[in-house]
Amino acid sequence: MMSGISKEILHGTKRWTFAQYSNKFGKILNATFSSTKQSNQSEEFDVVVVGGGIVGAASAREILLRHKSLRMAIVEKEPKLAVHQSGHNSGVIHAGIYYKPGSLKAKLCVEGLHLAYKYCDEKKIPYKKVGKLIVATNSLEQQRLADLHDRGLQNKVPDLKVLKGVEEIKKIEPYCQGVEALWSPHTGIVDWGLVTEYYGKDFKDSGGDIFFNFEVNGFKESSSGSYPVNITAKNGKSLNAKYVLTCGGLYSDKLSELSGCPRDPKIVPIRGEYLLLNPKKCHMVKGNIYPVPDPRFPFLGVHYTPRMDGSVWLGPNAVPAFRKEGYTWFDINVKELVDAFSYRGFQKLIFRNVGYGVQEVMKSAFSRLQLKDLQKYIPEVTAEDIKRGPAGVRAQALDINGNLVDDFVFDLGKEGVGKRILHCRNAPSPGATSSLAIAKMVADRLEKEFELKK
Repeated sequence: MMSGISKEILHGTKRWTFAQYSNKFGKILNATFSSTKQSNQSEEFDVVVVGGGIVGAASAREILLRHKSLRMAIVEKEPKLAVHQSGHNSGVIHAGIYYKPGSLKAKLCVEGLHLAYKYCDEKKIPYKKVGKLIVATNSLEQQRLADLHDRGLQNKVPDLKVLKGVEEIKKIEPYCQGVEALWSPHTGIVDWGLVTEYYGKDFKDSGGDIFFNFEVNGFKESSSGSYPVNITAKNGKSLNAKYVLTCGGLYSDKLSELSGCPRDPKIVPIRGEYLLLNPKKCHMVKGNIYPVPDPRFPFLGVHYTPRMDGSVWLGPNAVPAFRKEGYTWFDINVKELVDAFSYRGFQKLIFRNVGYGVQEVMKSAFSRLQLKDLQKYIPEVTAEDIKRGPAGVRAQALDINGNLVDDFVFDLGKEGVGKRILHCRNAPSPGATSSLAIAKMVADRLEKEFELKK
């Protein structure tokens, strides 16, 4: 197991830099996937998984490990796995502190935490257990911190500890200010895109096929009696399947509608934009430093996140994206934009959070407006120490009343081939941390719905 924030990685008896490690194993993975098929005819499969993100890849892997005789495939619209949410995130391995005790999210996160570390150890995927501090800066936040501590204990988050006063805080984070903090030593960081590629490699090694550049645009009845679902792609290619599982992330609502399922819950794209800390000051951040979340708002707030390459990300904010893959304000798809803003649930969400939304948009336009939030924890950070960084787009599920859908949603068509298509319409954050635990649940659900024998 690997810990600390050193950029060097021990592998066997040789000490490698992270860049050398990623370069070597990236080449191995690329060689593995270079032989991945590009579909030219309607091949036949027992189960096809639509979506090559971390949940889709983990679920496909789990199903095939359980049912080794099945012929399975993953179809992915991009030229590789984990292009969007799974490859554009903070890279944190969450411990399960925030979630309602007894909820499925809490259970899956804590289980996923242990499974993730075990998997990374087995595959020798580099990670760092840098820990997380959730820092209170006033008496109100101290009260909320006490509630978080209670939640964490009920959720069985390992080795949580309350730090009283700035002196205890500085033993963990020497440059951090605060009056009290919650310390989670088992929170970590990893490259979730790399983890997804390893899931895909496991799937292929078990006999599965992966078809890239396969953007699904329809499900219809095939002419093959044994494989009744014909899955078509925009490029004219198609596959036949007995059963289909969709894990479409940002497109999960659209995939569900293709098989006759209702519009709700609707996926609305929310962009999170990060800033980058001056490399000369990255030594000030040992691990994750988070604010105490404000329960009035749906997001965690601006935080310090160290990365596997030694950089430190600051943020993110939360602003509406103008297309499902809208990583900048200039990424606009008029049809998708109208579709999102015409949804009553999204209108209600905006109306209820208009003040918060305006603040976030202003912070996006003027990045230095986030400086005050950052300086609450590390006062030495100045305006010259921050610059614009990467962004990710979150698939936020909403109901018609404008409520964030905070639980897992599965859907099944009611007629025709739709009865053979199981949709994972919402796999809420932290989906990456929970991916192996989610995969077990998805495989259980697939076995139940389609009566697959274990």
